[in-house]
Amino acid sequence: MPMPLQTSASAPAGVGNIGVGFDLLGHSIAGLRDRATVRRIEAPEVRVVAVRGTGDVSMIPFDTERNTAGRAVRALQEGLKLAHGFEVELDKGIPIGAGLGGSAASCVAALVAANALLDAPLTREALYPFAMEGEYASSRSHQGDNVGPMLIGGVVLATATRLVPLHVPAALHCVVVHPDQVLETQRSREALTAPYPLSTVVAHSARLAQFLLGLERGDIALIRDGLQDVLVEPRRAPLVPGFTQVKQAAMDAGALGASLSGAGPSVFAWFASEGEATRAAPAMQAAFADAGFDSRAYVSPVAGPRAEVD
Repeated sequence: MPMPLQTSASAPAGVGNIGVGFDLLGHSIAGLRDRATVRRIEAPEVRVVAVRGTGDVSMIPFDTERNTAGRAVRALQEGLKLAHGFEVELDKGIPIGAGLGGSAASCVAALVAANALLDAPLTREALYPFAMEGEYASSRSHQGDNVGPMLIGGVVLATATRLVPLHVPAALHCVVVHPDQVLETQRSREALTAPYPLSTVVAHSARLAQFLLGLERGDIALIRDGLQDVLVEPRRAPLVPGFTQVKQAAMDAGALGASLSGAGPSVFAWFASEGEATRAAPAMQAAFADAGFDSRAYVSPVAGPRAEVD
């Protein structure tokens, strides 16, 4: 059977950092996805030929160097020394600048689609370096906390060289609330440039250790004790009007923890059950409304889906 010349794939939104795992931890969520359609072409080059979406997509570049999907697929094409190339079309379902991993989802969807057109497709883990190269177009850094979970699903420890899937108690659910705000990743990262005192780093390490051990053991108390970001959140929170009130609403509703999703402005919270998450979502939205912002809420298993060929 001849190889197909075109295919499409979609990738889910995600929660980068999960509060305590800056540039290391992330998980995917159900409900929002970006879609990429990729065509195999004879010319050994990669072109982004269309970008569509329900919101304003005019800021998304077509230049392969600056487009996460184009850059990732080009890295694949050059890394495998392919004699052919690809054309990429993007359909954005994830809001831009929301802290939901939209740039990463486009990148991963395009990679998974291009991979399906190869004579010998790679494993998801083998796609990881190319995905990180694509993400560099957006963040100007090579980190995998967004692309990793989108590639393999669930909660992932994403290091510079490997993807480590983490155990997640099946009952855990999250709420992610996206306000009508836009926060550029670069501005959010600039808030972190000043040095940190050693005492803060030690406190953060203690939280991260408890969180990871809590996941492995399925220990809700350890997860709750660990899911408190004392490192990044204090510096980024002032960039998101209403964040403090939204986090408090989540905690009042029984959240195990809550923080900024990725670089913000979206806010996520983890809950011990789907019912608790569903009941908490309106309260979190009401807190954003009190701060003057409309919002949308998404409830998802913490162990979210992965990118798939359509």
